[in-house]
Amino acid sequence: MTDSAADPEQENKTNVIKRVAKYRPLRSWRTWLIGRPMPTADAPHQTISKMIGLAVFGADALSSIAYAPQEMLVILAAAGTQAFRYAFPISLIITGLLVIVTISYQQTIHAYPNGGGAYTVARDNLGTLPAQVAGAALLTDYILLAAVAISSGVAQIVSAYSFLFPYRVLLSIGLLVLIMVANLRGVKESGRLFALPIYFFLGITVLAVGAGFWRYLTGTLGAVADPPPIEFAHAAQPVTLFLLLRAFSNGTTALTGVECISNGVTAFKEPRTHNASQTMTWMSAILGVLFVGITFLLGQIGAVPSEAETVISQLARTVFGGRALLYLGTIAATTIILVLATNTAFAGFPNLTAIIGSEGFLPRYFTYRGSRLVYSYGIVALTLIAGFLIFVFNASVTALIPLWAIGVFLSFTLSQAGMTLHWWKAGRLPPGQTTPEAASGLGFDRHWRVKLAINGFGATCTAVVTLVFAVTKFADGAWIIVILLPALVISFFAIHRHYVNLSKTLSLKDFGMPGRTRRHQVIVPISNIHRGTLVALDYARSLSFDVTAVYISMDPVEAKKVRSLWEWWGDGVRLVIIDSPYRAFLEPFLEYVDTLCTRLRPSERLTIVVPQFVPEHWWHNLLHSQTAFWLRFALLNKKGVVIIEVPYQMDEGAKTTLSQSDHHI
Repeated sequence: MTDSAADPEQENKTNVIKRVAKYRPLRSWRTWLIGRPMPTADAPHQTISKMIGLAVFGADALSSIAYAPQEMLVILAAAGTQAFRYAFPISLIITGLLVIVTISYQQTIHAYPNGGGAYTVARDNLGTLPAQVAGAALLTDYILLAAVAISSGVAQIVSAYSFLFPYRVLLSIGLLVLIMVANLRGVKESGRLFALPIYFFLGITVLAVGAGFWRYLTGTLGAVADPPPIEFAHAAQPVTLFLLLRAFSNGTTALTGVECISNGVTAFKEPRTHNASQTMTWMSAILGVLFVGITFLLGQIGAVPSEAETVISQLARTVFGGRALLYLGTIAATTIILVLATNTAFAGFPNLTAIIGSEGFLPRYFTYRGSRLVYSYGIVALTLIAGFLIFVFNASVTALIPLWAIGVFLSFTLSQAGMTLHWWKAGRLPPGQTTPEAASGLGFDRHWRVKLAINGFGATCTAVVTLVFAVTKFADGAWIIVILLPALVISFFAIHRHYVNLSKTLSLKDFGMPGRTRRHQVIVPISNIHRGTLVALDYARSLSFDVTAVYISMDPVEAKKVRSLWEWWGDGVRLVIIDSPYRAFLEPFLEYVDTLCTRLRPSERLTIVVPQFVPEHWWHNLLHSQTAFWLRFALLNKKGVVIIEVPYQMDEGAKTTLSQSDHHI
């Protein structure tokens, strides 16, 4: 019994038959590496709790306490050690900015429960161009986050084991690949895997800061023993406003990652907006306290910035009295969270590329979910680009930092500006009236003035920081981002234009049924007379009575052999032999095809039947010229030409008798 006879819909005279595939993925090396494939129906069950959410989305922001204080001191070192006293006041200002940004994004979470963050907010309120700018800024942020976090984590390892310094690039790329594999296993599973190490970091960091303050209060803290030399104080500079602004801009890297929770609201369990908002509060509170505390203690112990030993390493061995177990635990925990901070990028980047891709501004394949219900293409793309940056910049945190935060604060600014306009539109609506938006419903809010003021103030503050960062870091490498962001936006619109044109080309609007093909003219290119040739020839004759075999002659002796064999095996099919004085195959064949195409009528098609030799093992392809592949590639843009490949599977285990001519395959 056929499927159509058994299907009830077929009995109702419909031409549409629905079936459920019985296919089940087989176990393979991919199953062992990233886990068994998951059905689409499991997607709603892949949400995470607040505790896991803090590990997934908060690792980026929390890890910044390991490098943000050091990057402030790197700038202040240019004015000598006396300038280090400005680090603590700067940290207080940055913490105040953190509070402003957190409150602003709390409103974004509740207004946009479907996530998307700055991109979605900018799209709905500011328009397409600002949305693409925000998207480019966020994508750049995620890429640089992955590169900076991994490089900083390896820097912690090098601080404890200096003999690994020459291998820091290799270590960084290796750790990046491990994070990629973990994320290919799924958001929920990677979150569970990383939660324990992240909470271990928080525990031991709180212990280090707490012990440091206890020793400070009891007068036993002391100073760093054998501090590394100050690497950046080559010529003493005066403490100027510009210097302080540069230190401030470096320190604001502590705020990177704050927006990640608003981008991934949909990953939380219900009530997701409440859970996401609460998780952001926890994250910001922990970040602010530890950032200020560490910066204060660094000033008390006289820590100095150095690539040979991080300031966190100096603080740990000062507080814990040497390189004992607690010191090693601090270094290990800091390394782990810096490496795992990369996971925030792996959580945000694929989701954002999927959103942008769904609107046609990035390749559509970024919207495809892999076997573990994650956006695999985005994960792999992030790994490749971040790995390239690590290689180019030699895994140097100081070299990568200037490229980073400008994109972060630009997205902050666009997001808060969009939210300001959102509340303005809400305030203009009559009470009880709602209007649809792409990502959220917009309705009257009686507290719209307060919310507008909060987001407006946040937008102003982050805009000032963006400007400061662009000016102070322009010569240090920020110019690359200033050029890169417009280039990315232009690329987005070029991709979108392609998809729009493709949609118009393929549209069925005002399109009648195409005229039926009345005649096939079939061409079979051959390289010799062998079994694969005859199989392709037999298939060609099933399509049309008008079949022509074409042989490109590069050697008169071989051409004579082919002609002789054709008289026996050609079975009456016409053979055209084209002499090629310059021993080229593709060009003479394409010239012949072009000649035939000029004679085609609208109801005619020229079909090229290409014999395709398929070896038994994949590596056997390396032993052949792959002429069929290049021929197909060259014919794709020919109008009125249809390309058909006829595979011939080679079984080397079978006993076959080949003529001398078969050896030219």
